[in-house]
Amino acid sequence: MTELAAADLDVVVVNYNAGAYLVRCLESVFGSAGDVSVAVAVVDNASRDRSARAAAERFPQIHVIENPDNRGLSAALNQGIRATASPFVLLLNPDAEITGGTLERLLKVARDHPRAGAVGPLIRNPDGSVYLSGRRFPTVGQAVGHALLGPLWPGNPFSRAYRIDDWDRTTEREVDWVSLACMLVPRAAFEDVGVFDEGFFLYAEELDFCTRLANAGWSVVFTPELEVTHEGGVSTGRSRRMTLEHSRGIYRYYAKHRSPGWRKALLPVAWLVLRLRAVLASLRGRQ
Repeated sequence: MTELAAADLDVVVVNYNAGAYLVRCLESVFGSAGDVSVAVAVVDNASRDRSARAAAERFPQIHVIENPDNRGLSAALNQGIRATASPFVLLLNPDAEITGGTLERLLKVARDHPRAGAVGPLIRNPDGSVYLSGRRFPTVGQAVGHALLGPLWPGNPFSRAYRIDDWDRTTEREVDWVSLACMLVPRAAFEDVGVFDEGFFLYAEELDFCTRLANAGWSVVFTPELEVTHEGGVSTGRSRRMTLEHSRGIYRYYAKHRSPGWRKALLPVAWLVLRLRAVLASLRGRQ
């Protein structure tokens, strides 16, 4: 609906029926910019609730891309990335709000770490608790233990090791990957390793991207300089279908990055484990 002006930072938000959350998200972006100039692109995946139109009416300076159908998260993110030109891109969920710090401070962290291909902030759940973004790439044992035990026993040792539970997230550190609910990426990293793999329709695309960053010699940094509150599930819901979609994404990641040589023979076992995890998660959700 409007072309983007040159800015220090581009913000890309993929929207799908996010309702009033999208406006609150954008209010928090413009309200936390500090001395950084910000341009926003909203990619709407055929929402039925007019949320992108409402956001454009509230913020006429944003650029809205309206898709005729739901292209999935990765493809829509790539549309936003390609429609922008600033040296840094902030990828932000429509149901996420910046609640502490400034984008200026987040951008400083990225500039202070020139080989950081992704920077992720501290993320809080709606109740104020800390969401454990900033994790390790799981070993095979951790992956199996987390998949089978995580839905019913969240504090199991496999999940704790994978999530780095003994770290309180009040300090900055390098990690293997951070959540795509809010991720800052220098455009140079996209130019080096490519944008998001559109084979990931929803879920695990950030895991894939951060793995490609690591393989190319980039780091990933977690910082508490910015805080974001993420509602979660506004666009996707928490249905069994979404749980299965999560399993498909993790399986695709495992097949792409963790199954060289003889390990490909384990792929059917991995699929069975992930389907069992989806069933367990669904049962837990009904309790």
